[in-house]
Amino acid sequence: MPELDPTAIGAIGLLIPAVVLLFVVLYLVPVPLWIAAWSSGAYVGLLTLVGMRLRRVPPSTIVTARISAVKAGLQGVSVNDLEAHYLAGGNVVRVVNALISADKANIEMPFKRAAAIDLAGRDVLEAVKMSVIPKVINTARIAAVAKDGIQLMAVSRVTVRTNIDRLVGGAGEETIIARVGEGMVSTIGSAATHKDVLENPDHISKNILSRGLDAGTAYEILSIDIADVDVGDNIGAKLQIDQANADKQIAQAKAEERRAMAVALEQEMRARVVEAEAEVPRAMAEAFRQGNLGIMDYYRMKNIQADSSMRESIADGSKDEPTPPGR
Repeated sequence: MPELDPTAIGAIGLLIPAVVLLFVVLYLVPVPLWIAAWSSGAYVGLLTLVGMRLRRVPPSTIVTARISAVKAGLQGVSVNDLEAHYLAGGNVVRVVNALISADKANIEMPFKRAAAIDLAGRDVLEAVKMSVIPKVINTARIAAVAKDGIQLMAVSRVTVRTNIDRLVGGAGEETIIARVGEGMVSTIGSAATHKDVLENPDHISKNILSRGLDAGTAYEILSIDIADVDVGDNIGAKLQIDQANADKQIAQAKAEERRAMAVALEQEMRARVVEAEAEVPRAMAEAFRQGNLGIMDYYRMKNIQADSSMRESIADGSKDEPTPPGR
């Protein structure tokens, strides 16, 4: 094999580090992004781009968002703000797009507020869109009972738009739906008859809107429209039937209690009679000893008892005999 010239070896040894250094420089210094930012009027310094690389911030994301903001005529959106928002875990592109949409719709929204909304976990771009195009929320079928006991089931459509000022810390759609449902139940329940609600369903929406249900929420209620009202069961009649059955059972229980007490009293009286009859022989013996009762008196009493028993037997036998035919 031919031997390599020491000069060539040295040149190769210098070329390899030079190539590696070139790749490192091109990675740290994104020249195409710098040229794009400079030509778009959104100048970003080379050292700033190098710092982004070192801080592990993608320069392409920051430069693209910066160019979009400058081209849309937004003021006050600096590279430092975009980089800080990215490092905080925010979506820089979505925030800039939301600022552009708000500016085109004449909605006042500074960068700090948009960044706070994004960091709070809400879709700031969707919030701006809802400020321009209101959203319609369909509630579930709400069942309520009027004063006459008739159940009504109503469905409403709530038109809301985003309240940018209360978007951070404000309640969401679930709260709006819950409050509207509560208002529907209260309004129907205060109606004298279900016919009043069927004749004027707009009273429900007017009553709900007058309560200011959007207080403390991230939305502003524009209108509440009753989409459907159906008549349900006669809850009042069912409750009266249940109450009547309950009263009947209570009355039966009390009657059974009184009957049991009467039976117990009757048994007690019979026991006293038996006890008194058991004292009769003892009293008669005492009367014999004291001379108050003679032997003839005793026999007369026995004859009377025998005659009474015979008459009772004859009477019972005549009842059991069949009636002769023809009589």
